[in-house]
Amino acid sequence: MAASLHVAFVCPRFADGSSALGGAETLLKALALRAQTLGHAVTFLTTCATDHFTWANVRPPGRRQADGLDTEFFPVDDRDEPTFLRAQNTLCSGRRATEEAEQVWLAEGVNSAALCRHVREQAERYDRIVAGPYLFGLTHAVSRIAPEKTLLVPCLHDEPFARMAATRELFARVRGVLFNTEPERDVAARLFGFPADKGRVVGIGLDPFEADSGAFARRHGLSVPYLVYCGRREPMKGTPLLLDYFSAFLDRAGRDLALVLTGTGSADIPTDCAARVLDAGFVSEQEKREAMAGALAFCHPSPNESLSIVLLEAWLAGTPALVRAASPVLTDQCRRSGGGLWFDNYPEFEEELTLLMDRADLTRLLAENGRAYVQSEYAWPAVDRRLLAALRA
Repeated sequence: MAASLHVAFVCPRFADGSSALGGAETLLKALALRAQTLGHAVTFLTTCATDHFTWANVRPPGRRQADGLDTEFFPVDDRDEPTFLRAQNTLCSGRRATEEAEQVWLAEGVNSAALCRHVREQAERYDRIVAGPYLFGLTHAVSRIAPEKTLLVPCLHDEPFARMAATRELFARVRGVLFNTEPERDVAARLFGFPADKGRVVGIGLDPFEADSGAFARRHGLSVPYLVYCGRREPMKGTPLLLDYFSAFLDRAGRDLALVLTGTGSADIPTDCAARVLDAGFVSEQEKREAMAGALAFCHPSPNESLSIVLLEAWLAGTPALVRAASPVLTDQCRRSGGGLWFDNYPEFEEELTLLMDRADLTRLLAENGRAYVQSEYAWPAVDRRLLAALRA
């Protein structure tokens, strides 16, 4: 058996289940737990923040066991949010950003001098430093300390921040990259000329679960079929588009259908469809799974995904997918699995949703295909092999 490694995982927030965190936090924690299960020594380094808007230091600093991981929490540095937002607006404007704007955005984003000091002082102890996602100044700073040991988990999308010179330099600097999917690796190759032999597709493993397909509807008094979306409600995730399309579908098709939203963030629900939208807010994992299991389809309207844990969970729950064609990752997952359909515009959304409502045989086939795909490609034994190879490479 190969010798055990000591691996430090670095992530801006710790996913403890007490609040709705992003997929990157869930991914890094899951990989850390799995590396530990596979016999490696793991230390998880994170900040005291829980909220991705305020980045206030809520948790106490210090070292302690958190969900079975040896975890150390460090304070987030003071930041000038107005300056950060001005730099972000410049980067998102479509104009070519200056190096100064990039550095201001990274400097006034999320950083922790205390965490970086720890990595600098303890770098000799760690055989690998697994850091991500790429959007944070903290990730860039950590990668400079021991680049020859650093593996990046970027959670990369083709977006303005991916086109920064600083991002290209980050990818060039690190020892290797752990991608979530082939399309994500393709983005890195297209944007940076990133060499294939320096990155590996790893992804995340999911455990099978059971969920009562009628429990959510009974609990909330739903008597008609429903679409479900689970995750953050914000423009970058496409929820305004989903609400607009759903409203148009009710108006044009005149079908009995509801829309269920779970997660955090504000949802500006159009008044003409408000009676058909159930905003359940942040729910437990089990209730989320029950909402998925009882749905006609799981609809994911985001154009910006590097994986999609909730899509994989929906397939495990036995539900087909309806995703946005603007996301190469989501369409690739549906194509590979045969577990879902994808729409590029409203007419396609209406046609495909009508098809799902009218063809029970099709929805059943898509659901079965999706579940089989996750059980094959995202079972932990398959991910374990990819993770071990990436840590050793």
